[in-house]
Amino acid sequence: MNRFTIEETNLLSIYHEGSKAQLTENINAALPYMDADMRELAKRALSKVDALTEEEFAELAIYAAEEV
Repeated sequence: MNRFTIEETNLLSIYHEGSKAQLTENINAALPYMDADMRELAKRALSKVDALTEEEFAELAIYAAEEV
């Protein structure tokens, strides 16, 4: 399974509304409004999400995390 960084996990938690498709749609809709660094982070996270099966996505714990 793909591993997400803390930054990626936090980004996903902002746009997550239940389904993989909704998450992807939400992030893609926000991409034009992100600065270059955030857009790169979002694209990297989306590529990892796209690689997941629906079952793997359902098992993800998507919530804001604190850096350790």
